[in-house]
Amino acid sequence: MTIDTESRRHLNVPCPFCNLLCDDLVIENRKGKLKVSQHGCHLAKKQFEQEQPGVTPRIGKKDCTLEDATRAAAKILKRSKQALIGGLGTDVNGARAALQLTEKASAIIDHMHSDAAFRNLDVMQNHGWVMTTMAEIKNRADLIIFAGTDANTNYPRFFERVIYPNDSLVNANKKNRQIVYIGENLNIAPAKKAGGKQPINLECRQDKIGEVTSTIHAIAAGQEIVKHAIGSITLAQLKELTELIQQAKYGVIVWAPGELNFPYAELTVQSISELVKYLNRTTRFSGFTLGGNEGGMTANQVTAWQSGYPSRVSFAKGYPEYDPYRFSAWQLLRNKEIDALLWISSFSAPIEIARPRIPTIVLAAPSIRINFTPDIFIPVSTPGINHVGQIIRTDSVVSLKLRKIQESQHPSVSEVLNQITNQYR
Repeated sequence: MTIDTESRRHLNVPCPFCNLLCDDLVIENRKGKLKVSQHGCHLAKKQFEQEQPGVTPRIGKKDCTLEDATRAAAKILKRSKQALIGGLGTDVNGARAALQLTEKASAIIDHMHSDAAFRNLDVMQNHGWVMTTMAEIKNRADLIIFAGTDANTNYPRFFERVIYPNDSLVNANKKNRQIVYIGENLNIAPAKKAGGKQPINLECRQDKIGEVTSTIHAIAAGQEIVKHAIGSITLAQLKELTELIQQAKYGVIVWAPGELNFPYAELTVQSISELVKYLNRTTRFSGFTLGGNEGGMTANQVTAWQSGYPSRVSFAKGYPEYDPYRFSAWQLLRNKEIDALLWISSFSAPIEIARPRIPTIVLAAPSIRINFTPDIFIPVSTPGINHVGQIIRTDSVVSLKLRKIQESQHPSVSEVLNQITNQYR
């Protein structure tokens, strides 16, 4: 493993640009310019290889020093009565520093992708679920049902790393695996190319998936179904799928909450989870969720460790107060319920917010597009490229160490936030 960040070949580099956290990339650093030479998907290549523009901190449209920018940011937060610290596209240290500043500023904290996360969290908190890991799917699953996601579109190496890997504990499983898709506009090509069983594709609208899984649940429980079809999926097809599910030795239903983007999508997640729990009476079945990009899983875990709650926490009363509805970042912005905003995006997510008419502080990687001019802009380095860090994978069981492979003139998110926090002393 190399550590020289000037002109070297770096092996086994973790990629933080989707929450699979693939850790086998080979990256060449050629005099400061990066090239992904092996194992990188299109997301990794785009992010690692792009050149960062030379920028400096700004107050309004005027360049300034980092010290001036952090001092001005602290003044904004000190004057505010209800500030939001959002975005949270950062690593463990950045999330820790964000939570510390939230407490000092008596502010509210929430991640940019928490709307999707809470489709899962609502079900987990109120009903519980049975979940598995990437390693268990890779080594044991003989039936994998993709509900509303094809995994490949937003997680390009999921099939390569998990479904049809080069090596697993039981290689025979790869040939015998049955892949099933339920949903609309899903890319089933990766399953077709694998050389194993041909995938089963049951097309229906995304908002009908919950009805499909509830019907399978009822069939498995021996209930008589009078409805002949759900969309274009016939009752006969659902009965065949139910039989396949009951014969599985280790089945998994995979979904991505961010792709279930319709009203009351948490009820679909609940339907999937209740089906999985019921199936464990007679066979081994689990759920698996894809999500947590842009540090989403990391932010939720860190906030839970330190406050007792996963996200959407206010410190306005001097202690952590949790409300998944009142303290939603996007709802607070839409309803104009905050008087200051600090937004963090150090990985790849563009910042697209309707022009805030409140004092706004942005901490972002230099290449990230912002659709407005913030009152204070502070460029920050990217974890896993410009500095070491730690981030938590989509299945929440692996905390992966990120590497430094390129120098940067910009500080990390945690360094900037700590400087702002120190202004409160």
